[in-house]
Amino acid sequence: MAFLADSLSRIKPSATIAVTNKARELKAAGRDVIGLGAGEPDFDTPDNIKDAAIKAIRDGQTKYTAVDGIPELKKAIVDKFARENGLTYKPSQVSVGTGGKQVLYNALLATLNPGDEVIIPAPYWVSYPDIVLLGGGTPVFVEAGIETGFKMTAEALEAAITPRTKWLIFNSPSNPSGAAYTAAEIKKLTDVLMRHPQVWIMSDDMYEHLVYDDFVFATPAQVEPGLYDRTLTVNGVSKAYCMTGWRIGYGAGPEPLIKAMATLQSQSTSNPSSIAQWAAVEALNGPQGFIPEHNKVFKERRDLVVAMLNQANGITCPTPEGAFYVYPSCKGTIGRTSPSGNVIKSDDDFVTELLEVEGVAVVQGSAFGLAPHFRISYATATSALEEACRRIQRFCGNLR
Repeated sequence: MAFLADSLSRIKPSATIAVTNKARELKAAGRDVIGLGAGEPDFDTPDNIKDAAIKAIRDGQTKYTAVDGIPELKKAIVDKFARENGLTYKPSQVSVGTGGKQVLYNALLATLNPGDEVIIPAPYWVSYPDIVLLGGGTPVFVEAGIETGFKMTAEALEAAITPRTKWLIFNSPSNPSGAAYTAAEIKKLTDVLMRHPQVWIMSDDMYEHLVYDDFVFATPAQVEPGLYDRTLTVNGVSKAYCMTGWRIGYGAGPEPLIKAMATLQSQSTSNPSSIAQWAAVEALNGPQGFIPEHNKVFKERRDLVVAMLNQANGITCPTPEGAFYVYPSCKGTIGRTSPSGNVIKSDDDFVTELLEVEGVAVVQGSAFGLAPHFRISYATATSALEEACRRIQRFCGNLR
């Protein structure tokens, strides 16, 4: 359609949202479908956070706020970074957006010029490359495959940097793989970045609190203080605090960048929901005890899913360090024939047949830039996960 902007032709709709919607449609049509596509906890938002939102409504905190966050939330974010990450920021270095996605979007659109390159390790969260393309930049993919635990090596990073490189997008624990980098692994990457002063780092720490087996989380600006002035550290309340629908994300970094992001936000959405902001103040300042309780359940689910998938013919599933995803390889199923008579030529075929034959909705690895894999979110009821894994085992067992 000639009426639409050319920039729209550069991007595609989110694959994870598409899978979730397809599962919903099939369920509505009466199909028995288990949806493992959505990246959100099945736990409810804790009551103290809900109560803070209700209080905000009753107290009349329902007006426009400062464009990029109320002072109380900025202070809570500054305190969080100091307490948990050893990072010192001023409120003027903090931006609050409508979810972490808006913070990333604002930062990239405020800084990219045509021809600027952004390094993105693959597999990656589906939105990174599309936001870069919308901003007029060029995504540069660095493959971080199963053999390196889905982690980018320092050598691969070094090889990808050119004079046009503006950003590295770094995500640990990772969506889609759940891979998390240790402080020592991060140091190898930051050593490379210290040699290339034109490269900024965008650290997406959204899954910071979702780590298992005594893993210790670290973030690049904490590991290498020399990168503090060119790092945007992004986080939010969606995952750890079970607040996906509240839409509050935040970032902290150099003041000129934060100011530019606020200018952009002032001409798009303006402030995030005032009520959700007050809820986020309570999330960050209030009791944190439910997080390890949730993690205990997530770890049990992770171990169950990894064990059951590794018993399925043609599937290899590594054990991730964090988040609530596994990213198994379905390489062993390629070239085989489904009970429907269709030959599986790719991970796209694998997930299509799995949904048609067994009613299990997962996301194809091609959407995350690394095939042949698929992503499962284990942030759902344990009984549903068990049944889904049984169906995957049966599906793989029936391939010929």
